[in-house]
Amino acid sequence: MDTIINNFSPITLDEMSSVKLMNRVDTKFVTTMPQLVKLLKLAQNEYFMQEIDGKRASAYTSLYYDTPAFDMYLTHHNGCLGRQKVRVRRYLDSGLTFLEVKNKNNHRRTRKKRISISDFNIVGEEKRNFLEPLCCYDVDTLKPALRNWFDRITLVNKGKTERVTIDVDLRYHNVASGIDETLSQAVIIELKRDGNAPSPLLAMLRDLRIKPHGFSKYCIGTALTNPTIKQNRLKEKLHYVHRLIERDA
Repeated sequence: MDTIINNFSPITLDEMSSVKLMNRVDTKFVTTMPQLVKLLKLAQNEYFMQEIDGKRASAYTSLYYDTPAFDMYLTHHNGCLGRQKVRVRRYLDSGLTFLEVKNKNNHRRTRKKRISISDFNIVGEEKRNFLEPLCCYDVDTLKPALRNWFDRITLVNKGKTERVTIDVDLRYHNVASGIDETLSQAVIIELKRDGNAPSPLLAMLRDLRIKPHGFSKYCIGTALTNPTIKQNRLKEKLHYVHRLIERDA
């Protein structure tokens, strides 16, 4: 894997500044590590790979907040088109930490707003002033729900019209239940672009028979680590991921 990663031409954060895509269309795919190796071999001439301080895989952790009734989780689980998530995300290599509000509307467009903070707590005047105009829920009711960790590779096509994030080694800790789970062999690919700009990656994914498949890291993690929560609509997604892992083991 390291050899394939090093075959990509690097791109810096400054060079990626025009590909932020804060208002975008996301398409997710779920696959496995053996399939990822094949995909990276196909993509190495068409894409740059983000490099920060000589590193091409970056470590992330996120703490998701929800209401006591898990309204954000249930809105997604129940198939509502307007969804919101509130999380604190830390880039472990740099220590940068952001409070983020992420919305997906009924046209499948994702919009994210964030501010830089220093810890995982959302209490405080500056954080409240950021959250209240954006959050669909009472800010005072929000509490830590789920923590995850993963490593991310980021690709940018040579035309700089899209970003691709590839998340591996996904681990979870449920704050309420105390249960830990891992999906270390699963790979979550997310294609992020404005509108329907042409994407070299889509043809590669089709060739490898990697199909679009919704995957919310928060919702899947919650279902995996909270046996008492409603999850009937996610069971097929969970079975799908486990079948892929078993197939390619």
